Amino acid sequence: MTHILDRPIWNALNTKHAGLAEGGLLARRYPPSIVPFAAAADNSPERLEALARLPGAGEAMALAEPGPVAIPDGFDLVGEATLIQMIAKAPHDPVTDLRVAPLTEADAGEMLALAQLTKPGPFTSGAQKLGTFWGVKEDGRLIAMAGQRLRQSGFTELSGLCTHPDYQGRGLGKLLFRYVAGHIASTGATAYLHVNSINTGAIGLYKALGFEQRWELNLRVIKRQD
Repeated sequence: MTHILDRPIWNALNTKHAGLAEGGLLARRYPPSIVPFAAAADNSPERLEALARLPGAGEAMALAEPGPVAIPDGFDLVGEATLIQMIAKAPHDPVTDLRVAPLTEADAGEMLALAQLTKPGPFTSGAQKLGTFWGVKEDGRLIAMAGQRLRQSGFTELSGLCTHPDYQGRGLGKLLFRYVAGHIASTGATAYLHVNSINTGAIGLYKALGFEQRWELNLRVIKRQD
């Protein structure tokens, strides 16, 4: 692996998100209250053993690697997918729209409910600890949002993009996509994202919005046996 995005979880936990990391030099994870992502330094037995020690009984971890994902002993596989990593071909221009506003801790409950309804990917009530989220509200109700998740030196992941089903078709997803991508570019970082390989509609949309495919990752969600 030669690029910092080749192993995005491990490299985030060792750069911009090192202050959130649990574990040490052999294996690290985010606190499960924030996001279930974890990674070992490599697939050596010593490092896989360190990874296995991170969660408690019954806790899950999400591992995403470019090659085969090694699963430590004592874990069950509970989910898997192929992720397409996409990256901005050029910096996006900043977007100004009075409908878009930063979300705060007071919005965490509504954010979680919206994510559970629309399933944009792993999401918890502590997601805002990873980066800023923005949303659109109507009559005081959160109807669309997007924000930042993994961060490495020079790169920020655009994530959590979702719109309530009752409000889809109004361009809110495209608006928030451009808004967050523009904000990331304004910080000097390059925006990127991950999308399930079977979600061809989203992949086509992101290409139309200026992103291109860079890499594939294998996602495995594992749960420690009781």
